[in-house]
Amino acid sequence: MDDFIAARSQMALSLGFHIIFSCIGMVMPFFMAVSHYKWLKTNDEVYKNLTKAWSKGVAIFFATGAVSGTMLSFELGLLWPKFMDHAGPIFGMPFSLEGTAFFIEAIALGFFLYGWNKLNKWFHWFTGMVVGVSGLASGILVVAANAWMNSPAGFDFVNGQYLNIDPIQAMFNKAWFSQALHMCLAAFTATGFAVAGVHALMILRDRNKEFHLKAFKIAAIFACIGALLQPLSGDISAKDVAKRQPAKLAAMEALYKTEKPAPLLIGGIVNEKDKTVKGAIEIPGALSFLAHGDFKAEVKGLDQIPENEHPPVAITHYAFQIMVGIGTLLLLVSLIYFFTLFKKNPLTEKRWLLKLFVGAIPLGYIALEAGWVVTEVGRQPWIIYGIMRTKDAVTPMPGIAYSFYIFSAIYVSLSIIVTFLLYRQIKMVPVLYNKPETK
Repeated sequence: MDDFIAARSQMALSLGFHIIFSCIGMVMPFFMAVSHYKWLKTNDEVYKNLTKAWSKGVAIFFATGAVSGTMLSFELGLLWPKFMDHAGPIFGMPFSLEGTAFFIEAIALGFFLYGWNKLNKWFHWFTGMVVGVSGLASGILVVAANAWMNSPAGFDFVNGQYLNIDPIQAMFNKAWFSQALHMCLAAFTATGFAVAGVHALMILRDRNKEFHLKAFKIAAIFACIGALLQPLSGDISAKDVAKRQPAKLAAMEALYKTEKPAPLLIGGIVNEKDKTVKGAIEIPGALSFLAHGDFKAEVKGLDQIPENEHPPVAITHYAFQIMVGIGTLLLLVSLIYFFTLFKKNPLTEKRWLLKLFVGAIPLGYIALEAGWVVTEVGRQPWIIYGIMRTKDAVTPMPGIAYSFYIFSAIYVSLSIIVTFLLYRQIKMVPVLYNKPETK
C-alpha cells in the first residue's frame, strides 16, 4: 500500500465510522425529547423510563462521536497539510462554529443527565432539546465544509493564489443546502429505522412490551417521515450535481456517452475498460428529467470530460445504486407502516411488519455509507473540485500505512466497546426500567 492510498483509506475509514456515531448523536436527542415531553404531559412512568434509557445511549454516542471527530480533525492536518494550508483560512468558519455548537451540546447534555429532580421540569426538557438542536447544527456545519470541497466559493483563484477570501460565502456555498438537507434526512431515517428495529426485536421476543412499543412508535414515526421526504431531497441533490459536477452525475449513472434524452439505469455491471454497462434496466428519458426536469434534455456524459478528470465509475455507480435501492425499500416500508396506522390495526398483531423493521436495522446506515462514497469518490480526482487534486494535497511524510493500521485498530476497538455498552443497556431494561404491564 503506497502512502497516497493509505492516506485516503485512513480518511475513508475514519469518516465511515464517525458518520454513524455522529448521526446517532444528532438524532437520538430528538427521540429522547419527544419521550420526555410525553412523560411531562401524561405522567406515564414508561415514558420517563424510556427517556432515561435513551439519554444513556445519547451519552455513549456523544462520547464516541467526540473521540472520532477529534481524530478526524487531526487527520486533516496530518494527512492533507497542503489542503489545509490553502483551504483552512477559507472554510475554517464552519469548523469553528461547529466547535461552539459542540461545547453547547456538551453543556446541555450535562444539565440534562444530572438535572433529574434538580431543575424545573420544563427547563430540564429544554436542555434536552438544546442537545438535539446543537448536535444537528454541528452536523450541518460539518456538511457545509464538505459541500465547499464540492462547490468551492468565497475566494478568487489567481496564479495559484487564494485571494479575496470571504468565509461567509464559502460556508454558504451552492452545495451546502442540498447536501445538508439530504444528510439530515438520511440521519433521521437511518437512526430511526435502527432504533425502531431494535425495539421491534424486543417486542417480538415479548420483552417489556409496553416500554418497547412506546419506543418503537416514536422512532418509527421519525424514520418513516424521513424516508418519505428523502426522495425529494434526493431530487434537489441530483439537479444540483448535474449543474455543478457533471462528471459525478455521469459516474453515478455510468453514462459514458452524452445522450439526449438520457435513460436512467437500474443496476448493471460496469466495465471500465470497455466503457460499457451490461445487464442494466433502462428507463428512457428518466435521467434527463431527474437532472434537468425535462424528459428530452441532454445529459453530459464522460466523453465530454477529460479522461484524467474521470471519477472511478464502477464504485460510484454501485454505491449510488445501493443508496437508491435501499432508500426505495425503506420508502415502501414507511408507506406500509403509515397505512397500518391509518387502519388502526394493533401493531403487536402485525408480527410481519415488526420483522420488516428488524430486517431494516442496518439498511439505513448501509445507504448512508453508500451515499458518502458517492459524494467523496464521485468528486475524485479533486479534493477541492476543479482547483486542487487529491494527490497534490497528501502529506510527503512516509509510513502512512502504519498510521492506517493503527487507526483501523482504534476504530474497530471503539466499535466493539460501543456495541458492548449498547447491548448491556438493552439487557438492563427489565432491571432498571421494569414496570408491570396492566392486564
